[in-house]
Amino acid sequence: MPPSSSSPGASFLDDLGGVASLLDIRLTESEPERVVATMPVTPDHHQPFGTLHGGVSVVLAETVASVGGFLAAPDGQTAAGLEVNANHVRPVRDGRLVAVGTPLHTGRSTHVWDVKIHREADEALVCVSRCTLAIVDAPDAPS
Repeated sequence: MPPSSSSPGASFLDDLGGVASLLDIRLTESEPERVVATMPVTPDHHQPFGTLHGGVSVVLAETVASVGGFLAAPDGQTAAGLEVNANHVRPVRDGRLVAVGTPLHTGRSTHVWDVKIHREADEALVCVSRCTLAIVDAPDAPS
């Protein structure tokens, strides 16, 4: 479980671990009101037909939203994904993606985050996602 958002040196922001590390997702901005991450698109990120797998876009979006939800949650609480949807609007074969997440709603028990994913090279929109997060006591967060 990540350290509380108020603890100094929140090292998980430097190394997200798990699937984020497998996909080479890197945070470039991490604030409670805006989270930005990058990810390369390589053949390891493709579906069988040679373009970015939609599920990989969803992992990128949920990673950004979850980090933002964690940072925006009150001390002693964290964010856990409830629902994510995604509209894939452009295929990508290679290059680097940038995901920008901003909160649409930060309530006491839920957050809703908007995540837009675009190509770094020309800023062409690739995917739009909305992620709903539950705000839960940190010991109750799913692992």
